[in-house]
Amino acid sequence: MLRDFFADMHIHIGRDINGRPVKITGSKNLTLTNILKEASRRKGIELLGVIDCHAPAVQQEIRKLIDQGHAYELEDGGIRFERVTLIPGSEIEIYDENCRGPIHVLCYFDTLDKMDEFSRWLSGRMKNINLSSQRYYGTARALQYKTKELGGLFIPAHVFTPFKSLYGKGVVRSLREVLDADLIDAIELGLSSDTYMAYQIGELHRYSFVSNSDAHSLAKIGREYQKFSMEEPSFKEFNWALHGVNGRAIVENYGMNPRLGKYHTTVCSNCLSNLSPKSEHCPECGSMKVVKGVAERIAELKDTEKEAVDRPPYLYQVPLEYLPGLGPKTFEKLLLRFGTEMHVIHQAGLNELQKVVPVTLAEMIIQMREGKLSIKAGGGGKYGTVDIKK
Repeated sequence: MLRDFFADMHIHIGRDINGRPVKITGSKNLTLTNILKEASRRKGIELLGVIDCHAPAVQQEIRKLIDQGHAYELEDGGIRFERVTLIPGSEIEIYDENCRGPIHVLCYFDTLDKMDEFSRWLSGRMKNINLSSQRYYGTARALQYKTKELGGLFIPAHVFTPFKSLYGKGVVRSLREVLDADLIDAIELGLSSDTYMAYQIGELHRYSFVSNSDAHSLAKIGREYQKFSMEEPSFKEFNWALHGVNGRAIVENYGMNPRLGKYHTTVCSNCLSNLSPKSEHCPECGSMKVVKGVAERIAELKDTEKEAVDRPPYLYQVPLEYLPGLGPKTFEKLLLRFGTEMHVIHQAGLNELQKVVPVTLAEMIIQMREGKLSIKAGGGGKYGTVDIKK
């Protein structure tokens, strides 16, 4: 019987089991064990992709959890911890002769042994296997072939962001310039785009779109996510949902309105003044550091007028921490009453919420659920802001 499960498939590791950094910019308390606890006990995320599992110390921590009886590997792939299933993955930076990169991609595997084999293969093609998002020395297609040889899944990451992405910063105009189009399992949209924007590019129509948080801290887990229809959260079911096999599917994508993303509009990265997409310098401060917005980049690549009517709806939401007036103490009150952030966002009624938080905040949560929050666009590395819709 098919059921709905929430999934966030792009989570980083800040520190490994020995306290050493994995993602340099990641929070110190962003450990593998803390991530699993946060997803299971507080977020209500049931399928989780941790994309720094190529690091040997991260694999060591997973095996320790299994040896201690806190986790176990599933027959259909993935590692179950309490109410969440971990899918081990790796984010890798590609920069070969075809892409003028760099480009980030995600590779996922069904078992810890497969992840270990992939890691050993990578270690001869990467300077530091212990760190996140490292440069891979080889061709993009060779990386795809190895991923598929091990039965893995291959997904280009945050494909429109100006830095380190497939379409960003004018790296390529077509994914076929870099990748084998037949060996891509889905496309990750990123924080400054959505389904309707991505659907303006015809070559993407054949792929499912995934929306993930790219979390660098525990609080950011579930910043963007999706709802899968599956029998259970496992690697096999995840794979089937991406490809629409036996009724499995992505039911809905949830994410911030693209205008809240750090790179939605073209701005001066020095003073954050809004600029024309054709600007070569900032008239306000004279800086030559112009960051082209995702919206303008997609407009350059647009090649179809077809609407995304056959796609899962993309619903605009923000994490609770983004709501004005909802601080840590209020967040804890909500979790104490409703259990998980997913329950607050998707299920708690207005009357129930008003028993825990002020009326204005309760109404804001409902406005968020209905996609009615008023926002100010972000750009150039600065997030947009949320306000109550009057």
